[in-house]
Amino acid sequence: MNQSFDLVVIGGGASGASVAYEAVRRGLKVALLEASDLGGGTSCRSTKLLHGGVRYLELAFKTADPAQLRLVREALLERGHWLRQAPFLAHRLELALPTSNRLSQAYYRVGLGLYDALAGRTGIGSSRWLSSQQLREALPGLQPELNGGVAYSDGQFDDARLNLLLALTAEQAGAEIRTGCRVTQLERDGQGRICAVLSLGDDGREERWQAQVVVNATGIQADAIRHMADPDLPPRMLTSRGVHLVLEADLCPQGIGLLLPATDDGRVLFMLPFFGRTLVGTTDTPCPLEQAQTPSPEEHAYLLSYVQRWFPFLSELRVSSSWAGGRPLLRPAGANRSSSRVVREHEVETLSCGLVSVMGGKWTTCRPMALDTLAAVEKQLGQSLPEPTALPLLGADGSPERTPQRLCEQQQQLEELLPDTPLRQRQIAHLQANHGLKAPKLLAGWPAAERRPLSEVIPICRGELRHAIEREHARTVTDVLARRCRLAMVDQADAERLVPEVQSLLADSRTNGNLAEPSIDLRL
Repeated sequence: MNQSFDLVVIGGGASGASVAYEAVRRGLKVALLEASDLGGGTSCRSTKLLHGGVRYLELAFKTADPAQLRLVREALLERGHWLRQAPFLAHRLELALPTSNRLSQAYYRVGLGLYDALAGRTGIGSSRWLSSQQLREALPGLQPELNGGVAYSDGQFDDARLNLLLALTAEQAGAEIRTGCRVTQLERDGQGRICAVLSLGDDGREERWQAQVVVNATGIQADAIRHMADPDLPPRMLTSRGVHLVLEADLCPQGIGLLLPATDDGRVLFMLPFFGRTLVGTTDTPCPLEQAQTPSPEEHAYLLSYVQRWFPFLSELRVSSSWAGGRPLLRPAGANRSSSRVVREHEVETLSCGLVSVMGGKWTTCRPMALDTLAAVEKQLGQSLPEPTALPLLGADGSPERTPQRLCEQQQQLEELLPDTPLRQRQIAHLQANHGLKAPKLLAGWPAAERRPLSEVIPICRGELRHAIEREHARTVTDVLARRCRLAMVDQADAERLVPEVQSLLADSRTNGNLAEPSIDLRL
């Protein structure tokens, strides 16, 4: 294959998918190349929060650092954007911040009031006092000496699905999406400028992708692509491993999460409602790149010790899943700071050979990252890009503000299409959360036998598994069970039970080749 594109984007995570999505809205011919799976790296391993960053706001004032404040303001505006654009994937989540005395309660109340104010018109609810009784009702079993706290609002979302839908929406609008496609070389023209990308597929096929501009959006792998362009470049990326655990116990029965503002090592720590269980995270451990997705026993123990400290009456802590991801932190120039204090800003770098690299940032701000990247692309093309056309995410209404009402109106239709099982209402919620307004049409196209739920943890059905393989670029067991439906991220043992089912569907798929895995590997 030797096709010509305006833009070739390397990396199918949040930033790469966002660049592809915004580029096709502006009429560019785009190819998106991903070495493994869409969102298969850091982008599916977040804390699942769309947030401004309470910790960054506190740091902004403690260190008089305006960069932290700018990041919080930008992220809060983007939080509102995603809650409006993808209400089936993202929702408001209230979090409780416990306090032990009136002084600390007043301190956090003032700070969170500013956090609310920075969101401006995109605010999603004001912070409020919590009495000791209200705190214990929201989080039963919390340590008894607390005198109350403060509750505030942020967003919770399905990171893997949003990543996927950005890419699929771009694909529907004309982008070429290729997974299992590892970039091996950057080709230059007679003037020394990058003019093409060479890749190697999992099937051994070599391809050449001619491009006017190449964007490096590979997250923690960004230096590897930069060094393909210039081996003498100084590295820019720091890797910090964040580990998350999923507990079988539901510590947040009212749907209100818990924020611990000051761990022993200066981090914040979250305990969040997650598919009827509790998501605990995250750690912040500097590590070599190759260890970014391997949780350590020490990090497991660290997280569990905080759960036990704050919920001292829990008799047993059973972990149903865990994973790790590397944060793509920018190396501070001329500074020596711990990774927990590195600003989560992004930077777009353009090399003399024309390679554009977008580095740093965080999930919530992937759209500004994409827009800044396209500003650099525009300079390389030597022409202004047209204004973007409307392109709602797959599953959303053409006017996103109508999406919530239409989802409500669809529920009766879904009920009629689904088998009458005890899980039917949960299955409706699950189908809409994954597919939005597309759910009824998809469901109607599956045989009745393939609509029955296969799991009580997440009521996925065989039709969804097949759809993930045939229409959503899933090529392996882990792609299907960890990222398309999240079952392995919630309960790995239950997901392992379905491995033979998925392997059978992969074997039936013409696009599968020999890529089926014998089990689920959350390090992929």
